Amino acid sequence: MTIINLSAPCIKTAKLSGLKDYIQNSTNQAGKGKHIILAGVAPAWLYLSITHALHGKAKILQYQSLGLIDNDKNPEGVMTIFNHNAY
Repeated sequence: MTIINLSAPCIKTAKLSGLKDYIQNSTNQAGKGKHIILAGVAPAWLYLSITHALHGKAKILQYQSLGLIDNDKNPEGVMTIFNHNAY
C-alpha cells in the first residue's frame, strides 16, 4: 500500500498551472498495479484530476479523511474510489 499525501504540493497554494507536475509526481509515486491511498488537504480539482490519472494504473484507489472516521464502522476514515483487484 502506498499513501500519497496531496498536502505536500499544496503546502502554500495549489495552482492549476502546476497540475501537470502534481499528476506526474503522483503517478510516479503510485507506480502500477498497487493499492493507493490519497490523503491530505488539497482542492477537490486536484483529487479528481489525480484520481482520473491513476485509473488504469492503480489496482485499488482509496481516499482517506478525518471526516470519514467512524470508530465503529470506519476507524481508518477510508473510502474506496475503485477496486480493480480480481481477488
